[in-house]
Amino acid sequence: MIAISVNKLGLSFGADELFSDISFALNEGDRLGIIGANGCGKSTLFKLILGEYTPDEGNIFISKDKTVGILRQDGAFADFKVDDKSLSALEVMYRSFRELQEMEKSLKTLERILEQRLFEGGRSEASYISEYTALNERFIREGGLEFRARCASTLQKMGFDDEAMRLPFELLSGGQRTRLALSIELCREPDILLLDEPTNHLDIETLGWLENFLSGYKKCLLVISHDRYFLDRVTTKTLCIENKRAALYNGGYTKSMKQREIDREIAERHYKNQQKEIARQEAYIAQQRAWNRERNIVAAESRQKMLDKMEKLERPKDAPRAINIKFSSSLASGNDVLTLKDVGFGYSVRNTLIEGLSFQVKKNDRLFIVGPNGCGKSTLIKLIMGKLLPSKGYIEFGYNVKVGYYDQENQNLVGTNTVLEELWGEYPNLTELKIRSTLAMFRFFGDDVFKSVSMLSGGERARLTLSKLILSEVNLLILDEPTNHLDIDSREALETALEAFDGTIITVSHDRYFLSKLATRIIDMTALGSPFSDIHITRAGEAYDELCSDRERRKGLSVSSEAPSVAVTTEAPSNKELYLKNKQNAAEERKRKNRIERLEAEAKKLEAELEKIEEQMMGDAATDYVLLSELDTRKAEIEDRLLEIYEEI
Repeated sequence: MIAISVNKLGLSFGADELFSDISFALNEGDRLGIIGANGCGKSTLFKLILGEYTPDEGNIFISKDKTVGILRQDGAFADFKVDDKSLSALEVMYRSFRELQEMEKSLKTLERILEQRLFEGGRSEASYISEYTALNERFIREGGLEFRARCASTLQKMGFDDEAMRLPFELLSGGQRTRLALSIELCREPDILLLDEPTNHLDIETLGWLENFLSGYKKCLLVISHDRYFLDRVTTKTLCIENKRAALYNGGYTKSMKQREIDREIAERHYKNQQKEIARQEAYIAQQRAWNRERNIVAAESRQKMLDKMEKLERPKDAPRAINIKFSSSLASGNDVLTLKDVGFGYSVRNTLIEGLSFQVKKNDRLFIVGPNGCGKSTLIKLIMGKLLPSKGYIEFGYNVKVGYYDQENQNLVGTNTVLEELWGEYPNLTELKIRSTLAMFRFFGDDVFKSVSMLSGGERARLTLSKLILSEVNLLILDEPTNHLDIDSREALETALEAFDGTIITVSHDRYFLSKLATRIIDMTALGSPFSDIHITRAGEAYDELCSDRERRKGLSVSSEAPSVAVTTEAPSNKELYLKNKQNAAEERKRKNRIERLEAEAKKLEAELEKIEEQMMGDAATDYVLLSELDTRKAEIEDRLLEIYEEI
């Protein structure tokens, strides 16, 4: 059953078109990921669905019986008002179930009436019992018995401990309020759930729980996110907004992006083939007219009519201009970049956040610091930067280390400056051309550089801060959540730049895709049997998998240390066993390579066949509708098979 349908939706602000011709329909159980560059209209689409904006064209249909819930990227409690700021986080959760609370109150009133036989208005006892029974059945059916337990359990899963649950709402941080608002919507389970950047402010552990919850969501989900790992695990469809239009794909982010590239190549090929055919026909027409005989003129007019009837393809839009970032080079540091020895810190005597932390950072390490919210990651960064002083131990930089720092709150920006003034003020000796070229790397073009910093979005502020960093000529980058507020294109550009950076990187991040691509080493600040774990990555591109494996190993050690010891004797494998195992592995590797070669050969044949079909469709088959239908069916089969092959390769 269709839960929501959007038909040819378009919206402009004055003369500026935001998007047009957006269409999609979702059934119960569909989970749609919405992606696109910052400013393309993703959050505005949610406002149109909620009726906060009126579209210039098109319409939105939502089934009358469907409830809608939303988590906004900012202003998390814009829809859910907290009238009493002294309420605890848990009590605010309860308030989201007002109807159940009212039913509970009515049931208690009816119980008192029946116990004390306070019958009024001539009503019989039987009528009160009947009312109580019906209301109690509804209360149970709608989750009245367990809603408080569900609220507490969900808050716990979202990173609230008992103390945080009891905190008054007015004392909650922005991140805690966002997680509270998300918890409310998850407990409500609306028929259509809209989530705008739900992974912001979540640690890796909470992200895993949220993914498991949403991937089993039986109702309709629409989620805006730049978290590629999250999108792959949760979504079943993807809406990509690009060049003021939208394309709908089946599957999560990675599968959809592969299909997008195939679609682009096919559209470009179709367009070029049609242009060739048009040029050929126009040359034929011109030649016939030049001969200027009656039969030539008739032939030219006939061919011109056929050409006029041809449905002309639009030139495919170019992909958005790629962000190209490159960090300025600097003198090399010594081999020992940073040393922490027995570091301890707490905001009070009773609140020890970090204790006994010792590790050394070597030149060219790409070190990621991970752990649950509140474990001290950002505090550790502030200690390294000298913004806080350790209560124990010491922190020491090595020889010739020059530090560049990225603050996730972008607190080093001056709101009264323009974008141009902000960057030029940091580097006054550079030319305006160099400053503008650097800003252009981060998509600040033309008059964008005269925008006031105070008017920038979160993503724009993040890009401006990064633009200041790349000119700093440092050899140690310390980055606190650098991918927050960045869209996917910006994240990928940052990843590429950091991969090419000839220096050392220390970063706090919850972005698992970012971590997997870059990390060579991880400091895991979870309390699983020891204060922290120092993981050296052995498989490129698989850092997150190795982090998960290390956590499982440490859990196993923790469990085994509590269990009675049992002597286990294991024999080392014999030389023969090792030989057979190596032989088997080699055989499997040969099979894998042979299969890839066969698939590549099959793909080559199919691509050649596809090109011939497209030429036929543009040529002789253009007016033969039976043949055209057959060719179109075969073309779809080939494209499906090619997609399967590309995914396997």
